[in-house]
Amino acid sequence: MARPRQNLLTRQRIIETAAAIVDAEGLEAVTVRRLGTELGVQGPSLYNHFATMAEILDEVADAVVARVDVSFFATHDWRSALGLWARSYHAALSAHPNIVPVLAQGPGRRPAALAMADAVYGGLIEAGWPPARATHIGALMRYLVTGSALGSFALGFAEDPQLYALYPHLRDAHLLAEHQHSVDEGAFTLGLDLLIAGLDRLYASLKGVRA
Repeated sequence: MARPRQNLLTRQRIIETAAAIVDAEGLEAVTVRRLGTELGVQGPSLYNHFATMAEILDEVADAVVARVDVSFFATHDWRSALGLWARSYHAALSAHPNIVPVLAQGPGRRPAALAMADAVYGGLIEAGWPPARATHIGALMRYLVTGSALGSFALGFAEDPQLYALYPHLRDAHLLAEHQHSVDEGAFTLGLDLLIAGLDRLYASLKGVRA
């Protein structure tokens, strides 16, 4: 009799399974043993495809970044491109917040992350930003996007009105969780709009200096 066919273990299956665990339970839940169990294989067989667990998590992180639209820098003014890209970046990270600590470390050797950095930096340079300022802007945008995706401001307050009896200016803080989306998304949008407006003024002053 023919031997029963086994599920083929591939890099893509490992990445997808790890991503599902990260989304559901967090980074700490992704172990060699857990992945092996989920995939129906012996844990050490994962090392035929990846050298370390960090390499697997890098691939999970890069798959999230690959969903970010960076095409705006080829088709829009730098101001619009920056805003549209940041919103796409924010949406991708907000959908997978548990992987954000990995992304917050920087692009490392991840292809999609490096391609995104190249598109943003290149778009700013082509718009006339000095290289140093383009670098600062890229870093600043990453701080804003990853920081906003790391956790919810609205959910940081306990839903206990008695807790705030000694803090009169926080008397409605227990209600913030009911308005999580409007609070958190409103804060991100406000920060992004103010940031781009400030950059626009700086850009105008730089143009004036060059003139």
